[in-house]
Amino acid sequence: MTAHPRESLLAETRSTEKVQRPRMWRVLLHNDDYTTQEFVVWVLETVFQKPRGEAFAIMMSVHRSGLGIAGVFTHDVAQTKTKKTQQLAEEHEYPLLVTMEPEPERVDQ
Repeated sequence: MTAHPRESLLAETRSTEKVQRPRMWRVLLHNDDYTTQEFVVWVLETVFQKPRGEAFAIMMSVHRSGLGIAGVFTHDVAQTKTKKTQQLAEEHEYPLLVTMEPEPERVDQ
C-alpha cells in the first residue's frame, strides 16, 4: 500500500523542521533588610538543590549586589520554584522577593 500524498508531504515537512530548545528563565532572589541569610541559604539548598557552598555564594551575591540568580530553568520549572520559594517565605514570615525573567537569547555562530 502506498502512502497518501498528503501523509508523505507531512512526513517530509516534519523531518526538515529544526527542534528548538525551550526558552530558559532565571529565578532571581532580591535582597531585603529582614530575610535572614540562613533562610536564603536553606531555600537555595532545599528548593534549588544547591550544595551548601554554592548556596552560600549565591546568598552573598544577593546580600552584596541586591540580586542573585538562584538558577536557570524551563518556564514551568522556574515558575514552580518561584512559587515554592514565595510560599516558604510567607510561611516563615519573610518578605523575600523572588522573580523570574527570560534568559537573554543566545546567538549561535
